[in-house]
Amino acid sequence: MKQFQFGKDDSENVEIQKYGEPVVPNYEIPYHTDIMEKFSGIDLDSAREVAGNGFYYLTGNIARLHSSIISYARDFMINKGFTYTVPPFMIRQDVVKGVMSFEEMDAMMYKIEGEDLYLIGTSEHSMIGKFKGKILESEKMPYAMTSYSPCFRKEKGAHGIEERGVYRIHQFEKQEMIVVCEPEDSYMWYDKMWSYTVELFRSLKIPVRTLECCSGDLADLKAKSVDVEAWSPRQKKYFEVGSCSNLTDAQARRLGIKIKKKGEKQSYFAHTLNNTVVAPPRMLIAFLENNYQEDGSVLVPEVLRPYMGGMEKL
Repeated sequence: MKQFQFGKDDSENVEIQKYGEPVVPNYEIPYHTDIMEKFSGIDLDSAREVAGNGFYYLTGNIARLHSSIISYARDFMINKGFTYTVPPFMIRQDVVKGVMSFEEMDAMMYKIEGEDLYLIGTSEHSMIGKFKGKILESEKMPYAMTSYSPCFRKEKGAHGIEERGVYRIHQFEKQEMIVVCEPEDSYMWYDKMWSYTVELFRSLKIPVRTLECCSGDLADLKAKSVDVEAWSPRQKKYFEVGSCSNLTDAQARRLGIKIKKKGEKQSYFAHTLNNTVVAPPRMLIAFLENNYQEDGSVLVPEVLRPYMGGMEKL
């Protein structure tokens, strides 16, 4: 296990490493919604009329780009040996309480009126919930899964919902990864998981860095967490695009997820981990800025072209 980082809040998170050279071009990069609007790719005004702030319509090639990134991320994780899954997009309260703290639940989750159901804020919740109350065979460990889902968040108390753009929103889509494993393997998986996100972003020509989350920035239940941040050449700084967490046995204890070795009577709690593979439309900000050209076009990296019908640029 790596040394734990102590600190009071996210201002004391520590940069671990940069991947790729953060470049600031000698031409202006527009705000991300201006780039999207140039390609008739976003309609925030209509979305505001239909659903309120924090929602959006994506159209045309921007919508196609959004879906292509999700599809590429899915195949990327399948090629890493993860089992692709589409989970329930609603979960019961006992699962919610098993995977997160009350404070997180209150700030994030949308409750379905009159039902014992919540809209998921991330597919990690329903994916870990899949193992609730189960005794898993040691010989079949680990369970490494990658899931697609829409995600819904109230973002209560968060800043930015009123701002123009898609950085902080109530609805988004995400490719996630989770691992349920033997306790002695969880930190090995932790390092593998965040490295996959870094590898994916670098394949899309996006410079990133990793930040070790200090104790004051760790949510309840998390033993260790690292944020992956993407470079914004417009803002000349990094911003969060994903987070990888090792919860050791915290979720497993709440949900009763245990492992038993063949021939042994005693079972023990599993360890659980989760990590964002990619979460558009937020990551579209990093994608569009880092691939924006002086003539106003946006390059499509080679790995995405098969998902964009061979298109080399917008």
